[in-house]
Amino acid sequence: MNNLSMTLAAALLLTPLAPLSAAEPFDVQVSIDPAETIGPLRPIWRFFGADEPNYVYMKDGEKLTGELGALRPGSVFFRPHNLLTSGDKTPALKWGSSNAYTYDNDGRPVYDWEVVDRIFDTLIAGGVKPYVEVGFMPEVLSRQPTPYRHEWRPGLPYSDIMTGWRQPPKDFAEWENLVYEMAKHCAERYGAQEAASWYWETWNEANMHPGGYWGGTREEFLRLHDHTIAGVRRALPEARVGGPHSAGDGGEFTRAFLEHCLRGKNAATGGEGTPLDFIAFHAKGAPRWEDDHIRMGIAQQLATVDRGFKIVASFPELRETPIIIGECDPEGCAACQGRQFSYRNGTVYSSYTAASFARLHQLADKRGVRLEGALTWAFEFEDQPYFAGFRQLASNGVALPVLNVFRLFSRMGGERVASESSHQTPLDEIIEKGVRDRPDVGCLASVQGERLWVLVWHYHDDDLPGADASVTVSLPSDSVQRVANAWRVDEDHANSYAAWQAMGSPGAPNSEQYRRLQAASRLEALPGTELRNTEGKRAELSTIVPRQGVALFEFELAKSDG
Repeated sequence: MNNLSMTLAAALLLTPLAPLSAAEPFDVQVSIDPAETIGPLRPIWRFFGADEPNYVYMKDGEKLTGELGALRPGSVFFRPHNLLTSGDKTPALKWGSSNAYTYDNDGRPVYDWEVVDRIFDTLIAGGVKPYVEVGFMPEVLSRQPTPYRHEWRPGLPYSDIMTGWRQPPKDFAEWENLVYEMAKHCAERYGAQEAASWYWETWNEANMHPGGYWGGTREEFLRLHDHTIAGVRRALPEARVGGPHSAGDGGEFTRAFLEHCLRGKNAATGGEGTPLDFIAFHAKGAPRWEDDHIRMGIAQQLATVDRGFKIVASFPELRETPIIIGECDPEGCAACQGRQFSYRNGTVYSSYTAASFARLHQLADKRGVRLEGALTWAFEFEDQPYFAGFRQLASNGVALPVLNVFRLFSRMGGERVASESSHQTPLDEIIEKGVRDRPDVGCLASVQGERLWVLVWHYHDDDLPGADASVTVSLPSDSVQRVANAWRVDEDHANSYAAWQAMGSPGAPNSEQYRRLQAASRLEALPGTELRNTEGKRAELSTIVPRQGVALFEFELAKSDG
């Protein structure tokens, strides 16, 4: 046991195991060693996506796209469903359409890239790169097209959306040529080098057969994937291609997909294997409504990630292949609404995101795989009621607390460094049980040049009031000069939802109220955080982190003699 662990072990003996009353903060000791690096802090947070692609170029969608791109211009990616879906080019919940592929009166292909161009143009103008999910099946190419467009609304069975767009093509060669024309068009419009830098993948959650996003068999999906990648690579030989974007870890489906890509017979080329530049699977939590409150299910999401990483690690030749957790969320349907989803507006969602994303780095270390990204399936829903309960990053152009956690992530960089918290739930325990007893007050720290960042969260699965955490962050006094900045996301900071509730939850905020909501949504540096030196040659920062709160501290390190 190193000195850092011994310090925290002693602190654990003094830390209460049961939650205290809300009026009595409990002590948390956080210890940081800036000199002990443990691996790169990859910007896994920089991936987003949504079912409804047409929202991207609408007024609030365009604004949000620019805000995402500003987090790390040219390195943020957006993955939309429905890029090739037929229709009138208008959005609806769980729906979007480009009408990119139809036939003329003589049955000849007609390509219409207007909507795809608008989506990609808006993304790129906002500093975001497309993550191209090649799908879904155009009506004229669908093996079973009728019915095609669904009429789903919140509250209706989810199975109602599974219509003709999910079916295999009636002609796989024709599908491949459609994909080729799409990729060729992107190369011509944006440049081959730019288009090749995007992620290209086939479909969504094809392992949900027979009742999910794919209406064919596993073998038909592998065939579709081979033809898709062949079409992309014919137009863009250097394109970054992968998959399978399974629902959950995918189990045997994912194993079969990886084996096929490595050693199977390619249905499009007749050769061995299919190019595989990245691997993607999905991971969702399992919240429940209990005793008049939401109880989150972080354990299920992290357990799914662990199983997915284990599958990849079982293929030695894939241990360095980048992994994207292609939908990484607290639960399923982003467009669903209701009281049980209202947590998405506030700090439960934001603290859950901080606590879960930090564990993804630990899980990748545990399994010895390369985690490249965790894609948040959330964007915005245009012209819907304020704070309606959708899983989104902004409501009517007003950022939600969860977006501010991504803004915190974007400020960190460099190498992860050793950090321990006396109140952080151990990795194995949170995978098995979640956070059901004492709160999870944890930390993630990184260093780059003369800057050190320490992210602290105070999370609990239960959306209930609880005691504040009285957090003391300590680090060697000779390593740090001062606290340069501090930011918070909690009930009183960077929280537009709390501000809206304080106004009386107006359905149509007036100009002054909207201005106040915008001000409340901003992440702003806070003054007054000071360091003090202790007798043990440690520098300490003391702060209060409320339940479901997140804080980021930026330290200016002492300059080395060298």
